[in-house]
Amino acid sequence: MYNGDSCEVMKAIPDSSIHYSIFSPPFAQLYVYSNSVRDLGNCRSTTEFYEQFEFIIKELYRIMIPGRLVSFHRMDLPTQKQRDGFIGLQDFPGQLIQMFIDGGFIYHSRVTIWKDPVIAMQRTKALGLLHKQIKKDSAMCRQGIADYVITMRKPGENPERIEHTNESFPVSKWQNYASPVWMDINQSNTLQKESAREQADEKHICPLQLDVVERCIELWTNETDIVFTPFLGIGSEVYQALKMGRRGVGIELKESYYNQAVANCKGIENMPKKASLF
Repeated sequence: MYNGDSCEVMKAIPDSSIHYSIFSPPFAQLYVYSNSVRDLGNCRSTTEFYEQFEFIIKELYRIMIPGRLVSFHRMDLPTQKQRDGFIGLQDFPGQLIQMFIDGGFIYHSRVTIWKDPVIAMQRTKALGLLHKQIKKDSAMCRQGIADYVITMRKPGENPERIEHTNESFPVSKWQNYASPVWMDINQSNTLQKESAREQADEKHICPLQLDVVERCIELWTNETDIVFTPFLGIGSEVYQALKMGRRGVGIELKESYYNQAVANCKGIENMPKKASLF
């Protein structure tokens, strides 16, 4: 794991060396994650964010093994009247898909992760989710915003096939994974996060659910494969990779997040290994 700027650190990763990448990139200028000028979350606009994110896509294309996959966690972004001039949504996932395609990747798949609109309303107080808006003017009402896991594939023949057995992947399990909507993701199943907060610059922290990471790693990697994230945060992707017998590479800019990620992953390394069922 590396404490540094992904745009710089990724340049030292060898060509075609990463088996799978999964991450949740910053949500453009929606949240402030740190006070660093290098932080993608501190871009002044979505346009500036897209310009900077192109560097990440370029390096991802170079380091991925041909035929292998990159998954990113994303959602539509709500606009603000004060900042954007109107209340609505931005198709952030669609924009990133096009950027990956422009960077040489193939659009592979998208899965919707169901989220409870009541919890979202209580947390965000979004106008479109408030019940009182139904009585005032339902033209401004909308559905809750789902999460998406979008997966892109680097062109070429996969030199190391990912083969599953009927024992490890029965038909019933595959049917669940193959569903376009994952209804059973536990939104609260995330790594501990409180010790990574910093009062001076922290406004938002959103570790990816371990259920999502586990499902993607199980589906799209072999044991001992290298799982990579350019946005390590508090270590969710590497933590889950180690837990599942894979290797992990992660880069995190913010020192407090990085330190927490190291502690979390060391905790996995110190866990007693489970005996195989076979």
